[in-house]
Amino acid sequence: MKDMYDETMKIDPRSIEGNETAADIVDTTFLAYNAGRIREVCQLFTNKLSREDVLIGVSLTGALTPAGLGVSCIVPLIKNGLIDWIVSTGANLYHDLHFSLGKSLYRGSPFVDDRRLKKEGIIRIYDILCSYDVLLSTDTFIYNTVSGRDFQKKMGTAELHYLLGKYALEREKILGLQEKSILACAFEYDVPVYTPSPGDSSIGMNIAALHGKEEKISIDTMRDVNETASIVYTAKKKGMKSSVIILGGGSPKNFLLQTEPHIQEILGLQEAGHDYFVQITDARPDTGGLSGATPREAVSWGKIDPDAVQDSVVVYADTTIVLPIITSYALSKKLQKKHTRLYTKRKEMLATLMNDVDRP
Repeated sequence: MKDMYDETMKIDPRSIEGNETAADIVDTTFLAYNAGRIREVCQLFTNKLSREDVLIGVSLTGALTPAGLGVSCIVPLIKNGLIDWIVSTGANLYHDLHFSLGKSLYRGSPFVDDRRLKKEGIIRIYDILCSYDVLLSTDTFIYNTVSGRDFQKKMGTAELHYLLGKYALEREKILGLQEKSILACAFEYDVPVYTPSPGDSSIGMNIAALHGKEEKISIDTMRDVNETASIVYTAKKKGMKSSVIILGGGSPKNFLLQTEPHIQEILGLQEAGHDYFVQITDARPDTGGLSGATPREAVSWGKIDPDAVQDSVVVYADTTIVLPIITSYALSKKLQKKHTRLYTKRKEMLATLMNDVDRP
């Protein structure tokens, strides 16, 4: 039995006195169950993911930005070089823009009468409330922005979001706001942001409206598939490691992870899989859905390096609870990396990938 543990793993908690930092609480009282997995993620972030030779890709699902997690967590992580590239639902990026435009969302109740909300022009996202005018004004900003000359071409979603971030940052400066938007911050630090289903959000619906007017804007999602794979492939070719932090599940999780099968299975290139895997999810694995699929299952697809399973952690919890803890822990440890500015290297990375492909 003794070979199953050692004295350093002994459960010997300190009494909480009330003056502990978030990092203190994690290190000394998050000892088992999902609290233990949160501690493992925090320490993995500190000891391995924060190294300069590790690339960090993050996927965002669920209504995280309306709850303020873009401003409170994602933006600080980008600023400190702790996110290199992002895959997100379009909805998260749409609601993210409310903050750049100075629009207000409010804490409310999930038990209000939705018929009354509809009558009074109020939108509900579980216990978050906002005026219908917030959506209309954000739609107006997106529609007018993507109608501009910069957008009248075929582009991937990284370029679409980069340009939207540029104008969102300009609006923040006009309004005297600071660091309110993922897209504005991603523009500032050249972090590419992808959406696997660009039509599945209000951003996409505004672009669709422009298609109806025969505007030239066109979104090329196949470009995204190759670009994201080239990010991982180029990093690994240079001797770096690739980490994935999956917030939720859904399509962004798959899009983040499928970079490895695309490299190995489709393009026929030698690769072992992502090196570090972190997921925060409330989905069960036994239903067969991707959102609950474990890192061990991902190994069978070539998504995760078989030798890296020990550096994989799944936390079964709500992202809105866990992500602020991880962010606070990381920043309290003064974690900071040089910004990779991958957006500016997309053509170079794509060329590296395609030059190595040798198949009919």
